[in-house]
Amino acid sequence: MGAIVFEKEDGILWARLNRPEALNAINEEVVEGLEKLVAKVREEKDIRVVVIIGTGKAFCAGADIKMFLRSDTFAAREIIERLGKALEAFEDLDVPVIAAINGFALGGGCEMAMACDIVIASEKASFGQPEINIGIIPGAGGTQRLARLIGWKRAMELCLTGDRISAGEAERLGLVNKVVKDEELENEVRNLAKKIAEKSPYAVMLVKQAVNRGFKMGLKDGIAYERDLFALSFSSEDAREGMTAFVEKRKAEFRKTR
Repeated sequence: MGAIVFEKEDGILWARLNRPEALNAINEEVVEGLEKLVAKVREEKDIRVVVIIGTGKAFCAGADIKMFLRSDTFAAREIIERLGKALEAFEDLDVPVIAAINGFALGGGCEMAMACDIVIASEKASFGQPEINIGIIPGAGGTQRLARLIGWKRAMELCLTGDRISAGEAERLGLVNKVVKDEELENEVRNLAKKIAEKSPYAVMLVKQAVNRGFKMGLKDGIAYERDLFALSFSSEDAREGMTAFVEKRKAEFRKTR
C-alpha cells in the first residue's frame, strides 16, 4: 500500500494520504503519489472530481523533517520543486480538486489545501505555515497563495510567527469554504463531489479555467477570457442537452466522461 491510496466511486477519485503514523507528513513517496494522482486524472477520463483527505487524525502535518535532515541545498530544492509542480498541476486539471481537511493542515499540508479548488474542513482542523519555527520558510506556494487568499498582511503575520489558526478562523479569513462537524466531514464532501459530478464535465472544466486563469489576469482581461470561454461552451453537446432539458422541464443527461 502506497503513501497515497486511490479509490474511485461514482466518478469521484478519493486520494487518501496514508502515513498516519507520521501524521501524513510529506516525504518522497507522498510527492511521488501526488505526481501519480495528476497523471491518473489526466489519463482516466471518467474521473469527474478529486477528493484529497488524510488517514488518521491529520490531513497533512507538513514535510517530513527527517527527509530534510538528509537533504542538502540542492536535494531540498529538487524535492520542493517536485512538490510545487504537482500542486500547481492541480489548478490545471480539467476536474475540481476538493480538500477534505480532517485534522492538522500545516506547512506543506496547508500548501496542498490552498492548491485545491474547494476546501471543506472538520471543526477539529487547524492550519498554519510553521516553517519559520525550524529556521526555514514555505517553499511550495505558502507565502504566495496564502497572501492571495487572505491578504498579504495577515499572511505575513502567519508566516513570520508560525502560528496556527482554527478551522473557524480559516473560514472567516477565506482559506476554507465551509467548516462541518468532524463526523460529518466525509459525507459532506461526498455529497458536494456528487453534486459537481452530475454537471456537464465540459462546463465544469471551463468554469475552473475561467476562475483559476482569469484570477491571475487583470479584471478587463479576465472578463474577456470569460467571454471567450462562454462562447466556447456552446460548442458542446452538453450545452444543447442542458438547454433542451430546461425547456422540456426534465433533468439533463450530461456526458459521463470528459
